[in-house]
Amino acid sequence: MLIFKNDSIVKVTAFLDTYELSKLKDMSNNIIETIEESKAYIGMWVTEDGNIRHELLPNKRYDEARGNKKSSYQGDYKVTGNHIDYKDDTGFTADGEFKNGILYHAGMILYKEN
Repeated sequence: MLIFKNDSIVKVTAFLDTYELSKLKDMSNNIIETIEESKAYIGMWVTEDGNIRHELLPNKRYDEARGNKKSSYQGDYKVTGNHIDYKDDTGFTADGEFKNGILYHAGMILYKEN
């Protein structure tokens, strides 16, 4: 209901649809976080054969081991949404994507160690 006085609204009565509000609230609770938001990327990621190991550290640094060689590559990384960008200490860059708990990077598939 609207009440006007001198061409101005002076009183409004509004009704809140609580069903729609609760439905919206339920939807927002079901929104899937990106890996960036959940920070679930932090930790050790390994290929199925265990030959390649990426340790993504909380300080935005990574350490990659290959075979028996520890620290084959080290550098910085940045996660945006479900995308990761790497830049090693020599300046080489690469990237990858997190999908369904798996890291796809440079033709490799890496799984998170528990």
